[in-house]
Amino acid sequence: MLGILRFTLILTVAAIPVALPAVLSVTMAVGAMSLAKKQAIVSRLVSIEELAGVDVLCSDKTGTLTQNRMTVSDPVPFGGHTVQELMLYAALASKEENKDPIETPIFEYIQKTGQTKELTRYQQTKFTPFDPVSKRTEAIVKSGDKTFLVTKGASQVILGLCGEQINQEEILGKVEDFAEKGFRTLGIAVKQPEAESFDFIGLLPLFDPPREDSKSTIKEAMALGLDVKMVTGDNIAIAKQIANVLGIGDNIFDARDLRGASNKELIILGKIISTAVFKKLSPDVSERDTEEFAKGVVKDIEKEFENIELPKGYVKRHESEIISVIEEADGFAQVFPEDKYLIVDRLQKAGHIVGMTGDGVNDSPALKKADAGIAVSGATDAARAAADLVLMAPGLSVIVDAIKGARVTFERMKSYSLYRIAETIRVILFMTASIVIFNFYPVTAIMIIILALLNDLPILAIAYDNTKVDAEPVRWNMAEVMSISTMLGILGVIASFGIFYIAEEYMHLSAPVVQSFIFLKLAVAGHLTIFITRTEDRFWRKPHPAPILLWAAILTKILATLFVVYGWFVAPIGWQNALIVWVYALAWAVVNDFVKVWAYKLLRKDKIIA
Repeated sequence: MLGILRFTLILTVAAIPVALPAVLSVTMAVGAMSLAKKQAIVSRLVSIEELAGVDVLCSDKTGTLTQNRMTVSDPVPFGGHTVQELMLYAALASKEENKDPIETPIFEYIQKTGQTKELTRYQQTKFTPFDPVSKRTEAIVKSGDKTFLVTKGASQVILGLCGEQINQEEILGKVEDFAEKGFRTLGIAVKQPEAESFDFIGLLPLFDPPREDSKSTIKEAMALGLDVKMVTGDNIAIAKQIANVLGIGDNIFDARDLRGASNKELIILGKIISTAVFKKLSPDVSERDTEEFAKGVVKDIEKEFENIELPKGYVKRHESEIISVIEEADGFAQVFPEDKYLIVDRLQKAGHIVGMTGDGVNDSPALKKADAGIAVSGATDAARAAADLVLMAPGLSVIVDAIKGARVTFERMKSYSLYRIAETIRVILFMTASIVIFNFYPVTAIMIIILALLNDLPILAIAYDNTKVDAEPVRWNMAEVMSISTMLGILGVIASFGIFYIAEEYMHLSAPVVQSFIFLKLAVAGHLTIFITRTEDRFWRKPHPAPILLWAAILTKILATLFVVYGWFVAPIGWQNALIVWVYALAWAVVNDFVKVWAYKLLRKDKIIA
């Protein structure tokens, strides 16, 4: 009975990885501190694992890819209005105190052109700020005893508020011209008390230049295996122009295509009908002229569709088709906050780990849904609360640096997990087999406790280890973890029985001295395993271990050696026998490392790992 209790006690102490939660928590905490130094605050430690595995990054255009510093180009008045009137009404439809990046350049223009005094003659009695649904601002303005409405916003939306007396085709053509150059265009309109509709004043083109580091950062992100997709509320023409400049690609989709409100089939139908009608009316016309006519009709149809939202029943697209569109897209235009949620959801259903940026209250559901929700610099409190990562500085480079840091942290966690599982397998199998088969207790209970302290406490230094940034997104691959750790564990069992055989059968040592042999071998080989698992390559190649990890391992090995040489709590074995154990353990470490490299090659050949 006492033997069974003794056996149970030793196995229990050996089997429980007491340091596992502490090591993983410390590693993630150190990783979070490292990210904080790079201006990225982690709200949940476990989100570091998810960030390391992100393979699709959906990034807002404004403020992340661009500078979010608008500049006013040449205003274009219509209907006999002047540039001065246009800019005055644009300022009246804005609120300077809000420091809005779109409105700030308007007031800078007013100040630069000397219209500030004229602006003071008007009083804003009510202001309705911009929201993603209405896509415009509105203000009630009073001047003397006269009160009127002024609005600014998306050109198509503003045109929809105006009467039929304006030439919409001319205005939309101008908007299209600006968009192809990357300009966002605001429409400005005024409604007098006696009027039935708004009077269109003109167009205000604004340009938000790309950040200087965006193109190089996107290139770096792609080299890290990230699929960067641009998300913007601007129209397709602007999105394509910016995406091309940044090197993202020009495969930009209208977000309406994702909501089941696609117009593509209707455009194709319009092309077919226009071709047939043109041929019927002009039988002798050439194919080239017919094609040119059809192209003109399609262009008009596309412009018209930009101003309307099709009912969802028009086109029913299978979810797999929508997923395919999202995966192939380089970006999305005319995006509403709810579209961000849809994009994340569909990508996750396709097996992707998704990072999504956002800054507004309405972005919160998408940030919560994403595997790595990223609240950009200047985000609202609601967005920050929903996000896993809060950025303290603008730009895509902060996100890419955070992903690289997360991958480093993940590699540290993986190397420790491989080590811990391998050591647990080695100790449990060796001790069980020794007791059951040979009726020999290889180590005492006190030895097990000393081993746990010597092996686990210094391993906390793994949180500071040097490791390379993986060139691809990383995630837990249990087939890899269990294969490598089991192989190393079994090799450890064989090596342990080897030293057992040498000590007892060849050297004919007493049982307590044999136990001291095995104790030192387990102690020395234990930390050698962490140097094997920390890299897939030969353990002596770069990146080399961090000094803190290396010295922690060396000092604990020296301490274990002193225990057995001088007989502290164990039977003494002397320096010569200690040297034999050291040489034996080091030789097996080299063998283990060669087998590990071979095992990784085999796993790649069988496509178990990428």
